[in-house]
Amino acid sequence: MRTHRLLLLPLAALTGAVALSGCATSEQALSGGGDAGGSDGESIVIGSADFTESQLIATIYSLALQDAGVEVREQFNIGSREVYMAALQDGSIDLIPEYSGALLKYLDPESTASTSEDVVTELDEVLPEGVERYEISEAQDKDILAVTAETAEQYDLTTISDLAPHASELVLGGPAEWATRVNGVVGLREVYGLEFKEFSSLDAGGPLTMTALLNGQIQVADVFSTDPAITENGLVALEDDKSLFAAENVVPVISSAKSTDTVEEALDAVSAALTTDALIEMNGKAADGTSLTDIAQEWLDSAGL
Repeated sequence: MRTHRLLLLPLAALTGAVALSGCATSEQALSGGGDAGGSDGESIVIGSADFTESQLIATIYSLALQDAGVEVREQFNIGSREVYMAALQDGSIDLIPEYSGALLKYLDPESTASTSEDVVTELDEVLPEGVERYEISEAQDKDILAVTAETAEQYDLTTISDLAPHASELVLGGPAEWATRVNGVVGLREVYGLEFKEFSSLDAGGPLTMTALLNGQIQVADVFSTDPAITENGLVALEDDKSLFAAENVVPVISSAKSTDTVEEALDAVSAALTTDALIEMNGKAADGTSLTDIAQEWLDSAGL
């Protein structure tokens, strides 16, 4: 039986962390006192985005590091990439699970890289000073556009390009930050020529988006490719035939000031074992109400980590 010593991050050390939303700006990032040098002390502050899978992977990182003897503190559910990347750079957090293609698009909106190899090559060129990545995982979770089977049949949809003649009749739903992202509304307009009737600001591939799609409030939804609800609800994932959404390999991103051989070895082992199928299975358990800590520990045990 493994034992874990988890230090909770004091609220006072996280001014500005309360009630962060997906549309928050970088000025609303966590206040951690920094100069991109990482948080104070030897412990590693692990952050996550504001959706379940990010919190799950961050929990896996936390348990793996604790097993390696690293003192950790958790600050999960921070918000969107715009918020947590600022927090990573100002030293409020030290480590966060990321998705390679989305991070590259955030750092370089002009990038057209799509394969895992090309994405990582370009990502290494644009990572901010004082920030580095470890090995990417085989596991991927991409943004996809999904529609109900009825909508797909009505408009004869199999690819994102098929939406072009009909977009003006349809409402697109997704997280608030999608309104201004290249791998979002902007890219759908510029790459595919899609002008939707409306964009509805919901959550990041979560229950609000899924509910709105299933009850007809929206007709096209940004969801995550590892969401078991896609299969459970018979949704149609539209093919990204113009490669707007790049490869999205899970990758640990860390403040260089907090990177050590021990940390790198522990997280590289996690990345080597993590698969897309494992993410889908774990997401299903999370949707059924199993605690993220229990899911993470069970996966680590099954992976021999």
